Amino acid sequence: MWHLSFTLARAKQRAIVTAQDYIRSYYAATANNQTRYPALEGTVKADVCVIGGGFSGVATALTLAERGRSVVLLEANRIGWGASGRNGGQMIGGISGEETIKRQLGAAGAKLVRDIRYRGHEIIEERVAKYGIACDLAYGWMEVAARPRHMAHMRAYVEGRLKDGDGDQIEVVEADQMTQVLGTHSYYGGYIDRRSGHLHPLNLCRGEAAAAASLGVKIFEDSRVINLSGGAKPWVQTERGRVEAQTVVIGGEIFNRFGQSRLKGMMLPAGSYIIATEPLTGAETATVDPQNLAVADSNVVLDYFRMSADRRMLFGGRCNYTNRDPHDIAAVMRPRMVEVFPQLKDARVEFKWGGTIAIVVNRVPAIGRLSPNLYYLQGYSGHGVNATHIAAEIVSDAICGTTEKFDLFARIKHTQLPLSEQFGNYMLALGMLYYRIRDLM
Repeated sequence: MWHLSFTLARAKQRAIVTAQDYIRSYYAATANNQTRYPALEGTVKADVCVIGGGFSGVATALTLAERGRSVVLLEANRIGWGASGRNGGQMIGGISGEETIKRQLGAAGAKLVRDIRYRGHEIIEERVAKYGIACDLAYGWMEVAARPRHMAHMRAYVEGRLKDGDGDQIEVVEADQMTQVLGTHSYYGGYIDRRSGHLHPLNLCRGEAAAAASLGVKIFEDSRVINLSGGAKPWVQTERGRVEAQTVVIGGEIFNRFGQSRLKGMMLPAGSYIIATEPLTGAETATVDPQNLAVADSNVVLDYFRMSADRRMLFGGRCNYTNRDPHDIAAVMRPRMVEVFPQLKDARVEFKWGGTIAIVVNRVPAIGRLSPNLYYLQGYSGHGVNATHIAAEIVSDAICGTTEKFDLFARIKHTQLPLSEQFGNYMLALGMLYYRIRDLM
């Protein structure tokens, strides 16, 4: 336990880690809201303390504030600094690990998957309208078949959705129709989900934070958490302050911090990288993505891309299989973009960035409780825009006394990898290499 008196705090001032600003991404360069929130100093009290200023934490804080709870939100760097402000901006229906949920929970799991499929979309749409959040929300998302054999699974998926009465907004695109949808010959068909879409993730995250602040949430940036307790009297300690609350929520990936043994080895960090071109002309856009779709391919080690609101190609993926960041992201990603879209060979790359996402071993988001007053939600395996908002509502419901969906997620059995702290990168590298080889076969 850390006890920081005023004297100790002054003595250790040099050891305090200061907040990092945003990396140089397209999203940071086009952020609407530049509000800076203060660092926590001293002791504050609230009904709920939420740790993490990404989608998980911000969405939870806003949901609880809308329900009348007093909330403190702590972020080590800046709001949206991590994956929530760097990702591909694809708002995809459903969550990762749906088949695992069905297999483990049976009929209750199948119903859960159906019930929450677009709930994150609905929450985002409601907030964009209610709080006037400008985040370039657009509709249309497509999964494309990277191999001919992948089409059989996609057709079966769409047929299953139609049988469930949940497929009015999705359509199969066969190989001979692809040139009407995308300006590439790299794929063998796919399906389009018109209910899903894409957006500017950093503007959404910061817009929701501003909405939360307007409802009384106390937001503190540059406030790294160093210890916590969820016992009878929960508290959270930062480098310069302390929050005393009735409930603590860990919102987002902590990996192996805070000594929470039940979360160790449940997920591993993986690098994902994006480049953004200069703005394309209208004619160039029409030859690349005429329907303004967000696209992800069907490989495990996948490519994903979309057009920004100002007509830049944002092209991303996991561009290496050693879990080490490349020295030059553009040098690795640009050739793949040009392979898919040869017409972009002369397009200049203006932004390049990367970051870490959490891959849960069984791919199901980790939602649960470590003690009666200590909750966690994390691990979206690359599907965070929609899934974070779903998880935030489920945890907020549980805190407010409605636990049906929360209890189902708490029943999911997760695998914890032994020695993940020592060998996690090597395990991930081997796993990525395996899936890359399988994708290519």
